Amino acid sequence: MTRLAAFQRVVSQYADIADFSVVYIEEAHPSDGWVSTDAPFQIPKHRCLEDRLRAAQLLLSEVPGSSVVVDNMDNSSNAAYGAYFERLYIVRDERVVYQGGRGPEGYQISGLRDWLQQYRSDLVNSRMPVLHV
Repeated sequence: MTRLAAFQRVVSQYADIADFSVVYIEEAHPSDGWVSTDAPFQIPKHRCLEDRLRAAQLLLSEVPGSSVVVDNMDNSSNAAYGAYFERLYIVRDERVVYQGGRGPEGYQISGLRDWLQQYRSDLVNSRMPVLHV
């Protein structure tokens, strides 16, 4: 959740040039599994899509300005993008243009911020279109 707060600051700072989405995947530290002592929510392992949807509802208040979508129970988005369990991407014109490191160790909000700052500079100079993150 600490990283989510940093992400939210980036959302606020760059909302004028980018759309932001959070893909909620399988729970990294379910309350009935590998428990995290600093987790603000106690979320059990998702047994069905409805469980995952309920858990994702908790994120809505944490990421204003972002859409929240949910991975399927086969975890195909998680597998395709190698999130395990958090990762930052920028997609422009249906193509990945920025891929952050795998979390938790490789999750670096500074890389995302640097990319967006450069994009803003380029946008000001060339009138590029807004992108979706």
